[in-house]
Amino acid sequence: MLSSRFAPWHVPLFAAKYAWLTLRHRPILVHFEVTMRCNAHCDFCDYWKTDASAREHELRSFADAARFFSPIMITFTGGEPLLRRDLEDLVAGVARATRLRYITVITHGGMLTPERARSLWDAGLNQFNISLDFLDERHDVARGIPGLASKILDLVPQLQRVGIDSIRFNTVIKRENLSGVVAIVHRARELGVGVSFSTYTDLKNGNPEHRIAGDQLDELDAVIDELLSIKRRRRGLIVNSDHYLRQIPRYARGELHEPCLSGMRTIHIDPMGYVRRCPDFPNDFHWKAFRTYHPIACNACFYACRGESQAPLTMSRVRDVMA
Repeated sequence: MLSSRFAPWHVPLFAAKYAWLTLRHRPILVHFEVTMRCNAHCDFCDYWKTDASAREHELRSFADAARFFSPIMITFTGGEPLLRRDLEDLVAGVARATRLRYITVITHGGMLTPERARSLWDAGLNQFNISLDFLDERHDVARGIPGLASKILDLVPQLQRVGIDSIRFNTVIKRENLSGVVAIVHRARELGVGVSFSTYTDLKNGNPEHRIAGDQLDELDAVIDELLSIKRRRRGLIVNSDHYLRQIPRYARGELHEPCLSGMRTIHIDPMGYVRRCPDFPNDFHWKAFRTYHPIACNACFYACRGESQAPLTMSRVRDVMA
């Protein structure tokens, strides 16, 4: 279901803005990487190694950049964005600067409380995305935060009680959790939240340990079939497009050769205001000097930000995004 801030009649307006941005070759989704600092210790990411002094160079506002790009989707990410004590101010500034947009945050959830969540919601957030790759202590180990999985599962009803009606689990499909991703969907259904899947890659720091192995490809096919079946029965529970889910086995088999549109339909803006076409690419130029990107022949990842940007636009796809 749509967040209470939106009504069904907003859907065609978002679709029209999507078409307008596409015709103008402007990004549909802008990720504001408000910090590279992180207090998790994931072995597939080195953000936690960022020195605390980096905060001195972090922008105090992203409103001008948001106004310039005026995308449909705006995501506050990092690092761990909740490390920014002024995150409410950043969200409020972007919310005031843009219209007809959907603002989300991606967090590991370890620092999230109902009070902080409500404060961010009041500042203008439309959705909380909480990373969850396992339902048990394996998630704690993977993120380096003791008790994290149980905290997240206990937190969801608390957020709902303070009026937050749009929550997703962000789950990365990888070798160790392939057999458990359907269970995450079922738990999400019980809790009344959605699930958004992405696919593991070693592009961040070269760690191949979690890539889906060749002997798991048949299992991967079966899992994707089950996810698609659930998606048909429970609209809004799995928010990925059918297109993206169907391409995951192709990526795992090395069959995916379509040009990547990263930097065209999605971009990342780092804490100092520099544009990156991809979260794992170096920055190129300041957003004030933005230049249009072109497709590239890169198959190093199949993150959702890549695959979903290449999914064809349908009215049901717009509903998926805002479910």
